[in-house]
Amino acid sequence: MNMHAARAAFGFDTLKTILGIPVLAIRWDDAIELLARLVAERRFTKVSFLNAHNANIAYGDPVFAEALDDFLILPDGVGVDIAAKLLYGAPFPDNLNGTDFVPAFLQASKRPLTVALLGATRVNAEAASVKLSALAGQHNFVVVHDGYFSAAQEPEIVGRIAKLRPDVLLVAMGVPRQELWIARHIDARHCTLPIAVGALLDFLSGTVPRAPLWMRRLRLEWLYRLWIEPGRLWRRYVVGNPVFLWRVLKQKLSGRLQAAEARR
Repeated sequence: MNMHAARAAFGFDTLKTILGIPVLAIRWDDAIELLARLVAERRFTKVSFLNAHNANIAYGDPVFAEALDDFLILPDGVGVDIAAKLLYGAPFPDNLNGTDFVPAFLQASKRPLTVALLGATRVNAEAASVKLSALAGQHNFVVVHDGYFSAAQEPEIVGRIAKLRPDVLLVAMGVPRQELWIARHIDARHCTLPIAVGALLDFLSGTVPRAPLWMRRLRLEWLYRLWIEPGRLWRRYVVGNPVFLWRVLKQKLSGRLQAAEARR
């Protein structure tokens, strides 16, 4: 299922387009039920998440934007919520950020699944596997490879995934590499749900700390991450967030101009 299929299945009103990327507006429990149904029916579906950073990258990278068109996109973070409110008058029903949503989905899936992990460092991937096994012990977690491999190693890694044929493949390579890698290498022969999960394995391993719960509830986790890693993330947040909002305002203005033209 991609976003075109989602539109057919859920209706046009359940999609909000943010900077050209259609995002599914769905409740937390409904999203978990949807993914569980896709796995049970073995319906191959590429899954990713849209936040302000990803949207900015897609805005300037047409190859990445085109790849996302074949993914089921879920909303992640306060930035896309603000965008949805500006563009559609209401935020997304829930914040389906992958760091919280993916573990919750695995915990809620009672039927035993095979879940493959690809990405991060080997140490972090192994630690994340242990953490996930503690959270959702009904599943079999397998580390396929870390995220540091050459093009020459890809056929072996892809072959290993195809032989395992996991129900879920968590790909943690950062944006846009993880989505492009899935788009170029993974299809229904390899797994049912390939999910681009960003820094999830690093968070689960404990190497990268999460923001305190009160900050997450106030939707300020981005500020905590900026404080922890200012050298790496200042451009993403200090520069990227205002740029994202400016682009959203331009989208809103463009929509009003198109509506005005249509009424003439």
